[in-house]
Parts: sequence; C-alpha cells; structure tokens
Amino acid sequence: MEETIKIKYHSDKIEKLRYIDGKSDWIDLRSAKEYDLKKGDFTLVDLGVSVELPKGYEMLIASRSSTFKNYGLIQTNAVGIVDESYCSDDDILMWPCFATRDTKININDRLCQFRIIKHQPKIEFVEVEHLDNEVRGGFGSTGKN
Repeated sequence: MEETIKIKYHSDKIEKLRYIDGKSDWIDLRSAKEYDLKKGDFTLVDLGVSVELPKGYEMLIASRSSTFKNYGLIQTNAVGIVDESYCSDDDILMWPCFATRDTKININDRLCQFRIIKHQPKIEFVEVEHLDNEVRGGFGSTGKN
C-alpha cells in the first residue's frame, strides 16, 4: 500500500525528495544552506522541507553511512523522531550534528536519511517469575563477549 506525504520545500536549491537509484527504501535529506563548522561546533542543519505525515505514522531520521567519513559529523540524538504533530509550514526539518573536525557543508549535500513507520501499537506488560527460554548469553548478535 502506498502512503502520501505532503511536503513543502523552503528552498529551490535542493533536489526534490526521491528514492536513490532503487538502492533502499530510506530517502535522503539534503542541506538547504551552507555551513562552515569548526571542530567541536554543534549546529542544526536546515533540511529545507516541512512535511505532513500520514495519520498514524512517524519519521525516523538517521545519518547516512558515509556522513561521518565524508564530513566528520555525528548526529547528536543518534536517531531523530518526527511525529505527525510536527506538520505546519514552519515545522522545518533540522538535523542536529556535532563536528569532530573542521568541515564544510554545501547546499544539497546529502547528510541524513529518513523512513516512516507506523506508530507502535499499545503494549500490555505482563510480569512473570521466569521467561521460559534458553539462556543465550554473551553480548550482541554473536552470543560472544
């Protein structure tokens, strides 16, 4: 099923949102302004768009895999969450980042990406004495420390 996101562009200098060469279902977001950052700087990068998500959805925003390598930037909130109430013309998407080295961001640079997901259903927590499963042990997906 296809969903619709209404979008308002605040810049005519950035490319329109689109899937990138069919590689992923994440969609890149671009800087709408230029930034010269020094090591240790924090800024909110203007992404040049406002969105109206479908009812019952939220947007997850994460850095692109190449952003740290190319720019030395770290997204300060690890994953950004935009809920459906952030939906007016003035609710412009911003990307919070920290510079680990001197760097320059140009207009239209792809720094982060998003996907939308349905809201989590209501969950009931049931307290039990034991979880009747095998002990997996270890750390992470390998089961080894």
